[in-house]
Amino acid sequence: MAPIKPLGVALVTGAAQGIGKAIAMRLASDGFKVALNDVPSKREQFAAVAREIDEKYGLGTFVAPADVSQEMEVKEMVESSSKALGGLDVMVANAGIVGVFKPIMEMSLDEWDEVQRVNLRGAFLCYKYGAKEIVATGRPGGRIIGASSAWGRQGTSSSAALELGEHGITVNAYAPGIIRTAASEPVIASGVLKKLFPGFPPFGKIGEPEDIASIVSYLASKESHYITGFPSTLEHISISNCYR
Repeated sequence: MAPIKPLGVALVTGAAQGIGKAIAMRLASDGFKVALNDVPSKREQFAAVAREIDEKYGLGTFVAPADVSQEMEVKEMVESSSKALGGLDVMVANAGIVGVFKPIMEMSLDEWDEVQRVNLRGAFLCYKYGAKEIVATGRPGGRIIGASSAWGRQGTSSSAALELGEHGITVNAYAPGIIRTAASEPVIASGVLKKLFPGFPPFGKIGEPEDIASIVSYLASKESHYITGFPSTLEHISISNCYR
């Protein structure tokens, strides 16, 4: 059962399903009020997640539809969430797309750009406006946590950790690799991962969304106050460890 007094306010992007939903549910169970984001077309899905959280924990939720690749939408998402729930303490830049799994020589520029637009540009905007709002909120122990689905996010997280330390904000990234979700299931079922990465999946296990949520739960907690600039690669499920 969640604590009666909320621990703070967390905003989770990409929360309509999969990893984002699991993170939102876990942070609510930890005692956070949670703002949930996803693209406007999925509003009914993440509104249903918000209702589920309210029914289970009753600490307060807010639904903030936005395309994380659009700057003004991210700004409005962050500011409206903070206003509705009483500030911002934890920004979880989880939103991302799977993209296509193709060799470099076969991938089109449009396919490459689409992934970077959401997974890298979107993360930067969430970091920027999340940090500004956490500083404005003025509570100690701010957290920025990002899904490091692109190597560029790890560099962004490390740089942001250096810059934001003076404000008492830790910045960390988690690299989930392939997790069993509705978005990744067609890719897993196709067998392309075994072709590209012969050792996939390591230890014969594909991770579940709750495995990632547990990492984010720790990084959002007070216990993680001395960890920043940390790219957490989950060994059992990271593609980078699938080569033999």
